[in-house]
Amino acid sequence: MNKRLYVLALLVISALLVLAAPAPAQAQIQEIRIGDSKGDWGYPNPYRHYPRGPGYIRMSWVFDTLVWKDREGYVPALADSWSYDSAKLAFTFHLNPKAKWHDLKPLTADDVAFTIDYFKKHPYSWISVDDVSRAEALGSHKVIIYLSKPYAPFISDIGGTMPVLPRHIWQSVDNPGAYDDPKAFVGSGPYRFMDFNKAQGTYLYEAFEEHYRGRAKADRLIYVRTGQPLISLSNRQVDLASIQPDMAEPLKQKGLVVLKDERGWNKKLMINHKKAPYSDRRFRHALAFAINQQEIIDKSHRGFAMPASYGLLSPDHDMYNPNTPSYAFSLEKARALLETMGYQKGADGYYGKGGQALKIELLSSNITVAGQSVVDRDGEVIKKQLEQVGIKVDLVNLEQATTDSKVKTWSFDLAVSGHGGVSGDARILNEMISSKYGAGSVNSARYDEDAELAALLEEQMVEMDEGKRKKIVYKIQEVYAQVLPAISLYYPDSMSAYSAEKGIVWYYTKGGISKGIPIPQNKMSLMK
Repeated sequence: MNKRLYVLALLVISALLVLAAPAPAQAQIQEIRIGDSKGDWGYPNPYRHYPRGPGYIRMSWVFDTLVWKDREGYVPALADSWSYDSAKLAFTFHLNPKAKWHDLKPLTADDVAFTIDYFKKHPYSWISVDDVSRAEALGSHKVIIYLSKPYAPFISDIGGTMPVLPRHIWQSVDNPGAYDDPKAFVGSGPYRFMDFNKAQGTYLYEAFEEHYRGRAKADRLIYVRTGQPLISLSNRQVDLASIQPDMAEPLKQKGLVVLKDERGWNKKLMINHKKAPYSDRRFRHALAFAINQQEIIDKSHRGFAMPASYGLLSPDHDMYNPNTPSYAFSLEKARALLETMGYQKGADGYYGKGGQALKIELLSSNITVAGQSVVDRDGEVIKKQLEQVGIKVDLVNLEQATTDSKVKTWSFDLAVSGHGGVSGDARILNEMISSKYGAGSVNSARYDEDAELAALLEEQMVEMDEGKRKKIVYKIQEVYAQVLPAISLYYPDSMSAYSAEKGIVWYYTKGGISKGIPIPQNKMSLMK
């Protein structure tokens, strides 16, 4: 072989050796920092986290569920596989034999069965086990959950949302809401909970070495409170944060990745339909005609939003009804409805009846997607719109927790609030409409006065055929928009930004995390 051919052969062999060599393992990341403007979302266990999406997300790092979601759909979590037997009304789950609790005790089918029983005795507000008759452990890694009747949202509501509890810890706990022993945070998730500073709004988690799907990519996960995500992201003080849409371009120019979600969150007007005149459907319709959704979007959000459907579900939902009744802005229709109720305009231009002025207290708080607190003009614009019709409005700006408390105790007239889940399982309709399903939610209208609507809500819950269920859900949206116990205003453009420098790819989950949480903090992003 001549020298030239010999050198060429060596080069070919060297190239093949390079190609055959295993790729170097990704270096373990020291920490990931997530920015949040509110900070305090409660302690991350089922009974002590704040009852909104960010509170659940903080718990999800610590407590695993039977199944979970990745970017597109359901994937194994504690359960490697599952199946449904329609004849027996039973879901069977085969558990991962490697699953352990953070105290290194094995996680078994008995823990899952115990969790079902425990939530029956001590309800957890994020799920319902009312339609579960019993759970049976067959050996260490097989559990069967029997239903008392068909339950369409089972995988979303229980399989993909129910945090599994360690029996050896919780079996002796009679008051879970007050249980604050360190053992209360022993879960099976990819991270151990280490610390929560309520005053500073910071959380610290450490990777669980023995997690059944391998150690997480980052040694530590830290939440920090920041009211300036643009600065925090630009200076790399945080790796991920929710942003306002007008921050997107400046952050892209600084090398950050910008994410935009589907429409999974809605701002809405809560109405105290328990008292007059709000108990009269005509008055609620008058409010809808008086409110100009697009004006709120343009003046309060610089156009970064979309008018919401009065049927609640997002246009991005698989069961969204495009023919849901709507209320195009009309001062004339709003005034006509008020006058059919006996209201008359006074010399001051405002309506009244029987010598009593029509005056409304409007509560407003600056909540937006992912529980962030961002100053907006929603309350101010709505006040102006209602007064343009002829309704006096007393605008009261409050912290979100205070507004939530007043709404929950019916101590309000109207309140501007909002929530996610509107692109998740259609069970969100039951939770946001019916008191039976939404009694524990600060976002639910808790409206039971319409018999047809109540019957439809029950019907969709037991319809296991997806096509038939869709028809029912279509009808629910139509009837809900007609009775209108609350008014959805708009779907804001939901955006986040992150630094890709550490090799983590964050994303918004289709349909939202768990039951529909529109936050890009899916724990699968940190799993290898």
